[in-house]
Formats: sequence, C-alpha cells, structure tokens
Amino acid sequence: MTTALSVSASADRTAEVSRNTAETRITVRINLDGSGKAQLATGIGFFDHMLDQIARHGLIDLDIDCQGDLHIDGHHTVEDVGITLGQAFAVAVGDKRGIRRYGHAYVPLDEALSRVVVDFSGRPGLHMDVKFSSGMVGAFDTQLTWEFFQGFVNHAGVTLHIDNLKGVNAHHQAETIFKAFARALRAALERDPRAAGVIPSTKGSL
Repeated sequence: MTTALSVSASADRTAEVSRNTAETRITVRINLDGSGKAQLATGIGFFDHMLDQIARHGLIDLDIDCQGDLHIDGHHTVEDVGITLGQAFAVAVGDKRGIRRYGHAYVPLDEALSRVVVDFSGRPGLHMDVKFSSGMVGAFDTQLTWEFFQGFVNHAGVTLHIDNLKGVNAHHQAETIFKAFARALRAALERDPRAAGVIPSTKGSL
C-alpha cells in the first residue's frame, strides 16, 4: 500500500494532516484550543455523530473529510480516520510542555455509563473493555470502535483505557465512550498554570 502524508503545524495548538492511500483519502484539521465546532464528512452518519462528540465535549475544533472505500465496508474509513486524527494530535500538542498530561471522565447516557482514562505518555497503548449489545448502529459496525481508538493511540502516542461499565443500548454505549473520551482529552490537554512551561515527566521529555 502506498501512503502519501502531508503535515502542517503552527505556533498555536493546531495541525492539518492529509493521508492518502489506495483505500482512503483523508484530511484532518484540528485546533486543540477551539470552541467545539466540527465539520465532518466520513460517509458514515453515526461515525460523524461520534466524532462530533469529540469536538463538542472536548472543546476541539475538528474538520475531517474522508473519501473511503465504503463500497467494501467501513473498516478502512474508520481505522484510517483514527490514524490521521492521532497524527494531527501528535503534531498539535507538540512537546506537551505545560499540559496536565492525564485526564479521565465518567459519562452516563440513560442506562449506559462509560469511563475513559488517557495519558499523553508518548507510549501507545489501548486497553478497552466494551461488550456492545449490538453489532451495528445504523451503518456503523461497533467492532470498528476498537479499530478507531487503536489507530488513534498508535499515532498520537497516548495510553488509553476505555471501560463501558453499564449499558444495554449500543447507541448509548458508544456515545458515552466517545463523550468520556472527549472529556478526558479536554482535561489532559488543559494547560496547568502551576506548571507553565514544564514537561510533565520526571524524564524531562514525553
């Protein structure tokens, strides 16, 4: 597979990454200090709805355009958006100087409850315990939730723990996961006024 990657960053916590392969053509633009605005076009309605949760509840401006091989299925689209979003985060967050680094959140939606914990450690790792009650939500295959987050952590360089603690409705389960992920990101990426300019690690780098 041939992959073409284009990356641009600025002094602000923003980034634009384009990733083109034989399976997907994706452009991601993010502003980590945004207001939660989103423009999303992946071709999978429920996936766009979940990405909107990341923007809205993480206060991240997010623009994602993806043209994928949906005539096959949604796998390449969802996984490659996770990869490209992770790459954009890695660029935008920079050396992580002055951030809180860790974040966690519990989010309920009716009967469902999820917990997400994130560490901008520089070490990719995903630990996910979710038993979806249904294989599909609209045109979204719930198995691809893992693929999205695996792609993200591998390229953002974060450790991520996701646990769906309760839930019988797959839509609710997924939405609590993505909302909790957004809130955990928001907490981890927040600038710490007591540690301005300091890299949050005893090693001196992340």
